[in-house]
Amino acid sequence: MKFIARLLVSAASIYIISYFMGGIMVTTIEATLMAAFILGLVNTFVKPLIVFFTLPLNIMTLGLFTFFINGIVLYATAAVVDGFYVSTLWDAVIGSILISITNMILSGMIGIKK
Repeated sequence: MKFIARLLVSAASIYIISYFMGGIMVTTIEATLMAAFILGLVNTFVKPLIVFFTLPLNIMTLGLFTFFINGIVLYATAAVVDGFYVSTLWDAVIGSILISITNMILSGMIGIKK
């Protein structure tokens, strides 16, 4: 049940940010749900490996490189999901920050804890 709630919160966050950002577009609700699902899988299984291998760069940038990694993950998700589009890598970086903030706000409002 918690997984479904987190999936729906992530999908809502993606949809909200795509509404306000011109560089991110979602065409259907199905694409939004699929993007949230794929993003969750990539964040769970692939992103920790990327963070591990880029640890020296992340340390040199005092953790700011993590924002770039999040943007790459969002951009890659858009490449895989039909109906979910991100114009540029910078749109993906900004979008990933805004999606994370929106995700935290929505999760806090409905009481989902990690």
